[in-house]
Amino acid sequence: MTRVRRWLPGLLLVTPSIIAIAVFVYGMLGWNFQLAMTDKHDEVSEGSFVGLENFFTLWDQKRWGISVNHAVVFTVVFVFGALLLGWLLAFLMEKGIRGEGTFRAVYLFPMAISFVATGVVWRWLMNSGQGERAVGLNRLFDSLGLEFLQWQWFRDPDWGMAAMAIPAIWQMSGYVMALFLAGFRGVPEDLREAARVDGCGEWQVYRHIVLPMLRPVTLSALIILGHISLKVFDLIVAVSGKQIITDVPAVFMWVAVFDSHDPAKGATIASYIVLAVSVFVIPYLVWTLRRERRS
Repeated sequence: MTRVRRWLPGLLLVTPSIIAIAVFVYGMLGWNFQLAMTDKHDEVSEGSFVGLENFFTLWDQKRWGISVNHAVVFTVVFVFGALLLGWLLAFLMEKGIRGEGTFRAVYLFPMAISFVATGVVWRWLMNSGQGERAVGLNRLFDSLGLEFLQWQWFRDPDWGMAAMAIPAIWQMSGYVMALFLAGFRGVPEDLREAARVDGCGEWQVYRHIVLPMLRPVTLSALIILGHISLKVFDLIVAVSGKQIITDVPAVFMWVAVFDSHDPAKGATIASYIVLAVSVFVIPYLVWTLRRERRS
């Protein structure tokens, strides 16, 4: 009875959350995968079980391949861009500057804005008009005499998705900066001083002492940014709409379900998105559990 009294209040406290997660997260995921294994390609038929047929036939569609390629380009540019800019901002802040609190607030402010609002603003900034029709960044370049920097931005057929990652980098780099800044401040000053006494220069201190201790922070930031990029939807739609030139799996899923009225195809695309996110999340969870057991 003593043991029951210890764990029963805590169990009763978390039971509603456990039930909600089981039903609305894992239950819905299970229903989605079940729907993806049927031939319910309209909204009125019952649909029968077809196994993994939808998962294979989806790769025969040209638009799916285009959306996957776009997602890969967006993920690479966004993740590495946000990591690099966030690390650089944290490095400058860690050195100690006047008004540090103000700069932290300024860098973190974009994260408080929704991707939709960010997309609306950056749609104007990345307008592809040039010359007399230029607005946004192209207009700025024209005013500064830097016409050669004018670009089609997200309408460029080759590097449009790289340009699409710029608003995401702007929005999330402040969050990454906060993670790295906390990591920088968590490195004991005694270790840095010991390295300097042993003859290490400032760059060697960062290379051999500080940066290795930032690996957990870097991994956490990588996981967070990676899963955000793989399921990005609102930013893409707010900037360019449902265009093939900036198509990604989440946008393709929306078109399949609400425009083409094909629930099975939409569920299949959603299943691929979940599996792609799992590639980032599951190894991180395993690594975290192993680390906690060792400590």
